[in-house]
Amino acid sequence: MKPKFTGHDTFPLRYGWLFKAINFIENNGMLSVSDADQTSTAISQLGVGKNMVGAIKYWAESASLARTVIQDRVHRQEVQSIGRSLFSKLSGVDPYLEDIGTIWLVHFLLNFDDEQLTAYRYFFNYSNSIYFDKTKFVSDLFEDAVRLTGNDSFKVATVKKDVDCFLATYTSKSHSSVKKLAAVDEDHFSSPLSELRLINDLGRGFYQCDLDDRPSLPLNIFIYSLVEFFKLVNKDSKVNQVSFEDILSRPLSPGKIFKLSEAGLGRLLDEAVSEYGRHISWVDSLGLKQVTIDDDLLVHSVDLLDEYYGGGKWNL
Repeated sequence: MKPKFTGHDTFPLRYGWLFKAINFIENNGMLSVSDADQTSTAISQLGVGKNMVGAIKYWAESASLARTVIQDRVHRQEVQSIGRSLFSKLSGVDPYLEDIGTIWLVHFLLNFDDEQLTAYRYFFNYSNSIYFDKTKFVSDLFEDAVRLTGNDSFKVATVKKDVDCFLATYTSKSHSSVKKLAAVDEDHFSSPLSELRLINDLGRGFYQCDLDDRPSLPLNIFIYSLVEFFKLVNKDSKVNQVSFEDILSRPLSPGKIFKLSEAGLGRLLDEAVSEYGRHISWVDSLGLKQVTIDDDLLVHSVDLLDEYYGGGKWNL
């Protein structure tokens, strides 16, 4: 795992950026800030400044919706299948992020990554903080990043900027300065990921992220993330079984990434078994809860997304 605390130029993800990225690349555009001609074209067609071009590229690639490849020493960008299926102007199922399920899916894709460590991936995979202050969080992230990556070449100031961007991306802001949670309406969301209400800004540098039931998380998006976690955990074995505890608290698990409570995870697993009992089961044997997924669902997990969005538009 490598540290990755730059690339967004401190711009949080914004509505429309993923749509812009996917369709610009599909039209043979190149999101670049290093090549003058490519940068000029991107600025002109996307209607944003140079730094925002870099930020759009960062978020699209961090969510595994697009990637940069090198072929014959030439850099080019490719749209990934899931990026096209979600955000393509011609065939995307939710190009404008109108479905809360898509926002949950983007959140999962951003954080289901063990190759590059960012502030948000650290928080949703390695941190157990529920009530925290930003200064302490920056310090903890810096120290743990050195341990997790084996790299100490980055600076605290760089980590702090990444934390600022992470909080701006995910935080719901209250109308009140009083240190209590308050409802917010859509007009006050600065980033689509803040709609998930995973982190609440309590004011004066303090934040709160409770483990919760996540009632707005669609079942099919949860099961898709569960299957992807199963594939990762069991990639070197033929066992299709994972413990409840791993699903709840292991890095890259649905429990960690979605900040689920134990009761919330149990409810979702119960619903998964009720809906897809032929493919998913979970049992409590001698106090050890185990979840099993069959090969059919592991191979065809994208069908869960096809079903969620109504079918007919996924070509993976």
